[in-house]
Amino acid sequence: MPQTLDLKAWLQEQCNDYHFNLGGVFQRDSDRARWPITAESPEELEERLASGGHLLPLPKEPASLANVLEVSIVDFLVGRANMVEGLKGQRGTERGYPDLEFTGPALNDTFHAIDVKAARRHKNGKKTQSRITLYTGNTYFKRPDLHWPGTFRPFSSYTSHLDILMIYTLNEGSVTRVEDLELLVHEPWRIASKERSSTTREYIGAVDNLDDLRAGSGVFKSEEEFYKYWRAYPFKISGQVEKQLQKLLEGAMAELAQLRASRDSID
Repeated sequence: MPQTLDLKAWLQEQCNDYHFNLGGVFQRDSDRARWPITAESPEELEERLASGGHLLPLPKEPASLANVLEVSIVDFLVGRANMVEGLKGQRGTERGYPDLEFTGPALNDTFHAIDVKAARRHKNGKKTQSRITLYTGNTYFKRPDLHWPGTFRPFSSYTSHLDILMIYTLNEGSVTRVEDLELLVHEPWRIASKERSSTTREYIGAVDNLDDLRAGSGVFKSEEEFYKYWRAYPFKISGQVEKQLQKLLEGAMAELAQLRASRDSID
């Protein structure tokens, strides 16, 4: 029987071991290529690929670079989870929630949601360039008992929600773009603000001060206070979200009617 895992502590330990190892985007051929290529170390291989025109810079656009970082850390964590008895990891969809789900006997077969957030440091070195998005407020967060598209299960089915923050400095002159990468693990409510992270989308924003993010010191004193504030927030509901909600509610009502009919037949 595997020992019960402290998931938050385990995640932070793994993040402390993580190194961003992407050296750029591989280009198969170039007018500077010389064949064959031989190398006796990763450093020599990278140097020869670069001199041969085989390495292109990673994207510097924030959303694109964030995707690269997220895929890298999720792959790393899934590999680490495979070495832990009784721990099972499952990748989420690109635009769904969460980025990674853990369960298994090591977690008493409960489900835990892990979301990855990449954020660039501001030039002043004291805050993030923009607020980290914690949740989409008008769908699965607002109606946590419904099974929304792009999610493994209803939001309320998770025993815990944890965020991995990947804070980096952008070096536009570097092929890898990412410098001084810092990884933090917190419950979202601990780093939450009372501000949206977008003026056009219904996103819940984190605090943007780096010291507060490191300390897990948001504006809410408790998880209950966080949920009370943001569940009551007047998020806008688009036509598409309204259609999704109506379909989910109809499905839930049909399921409830079926359960009642089954119970009545037994009685």
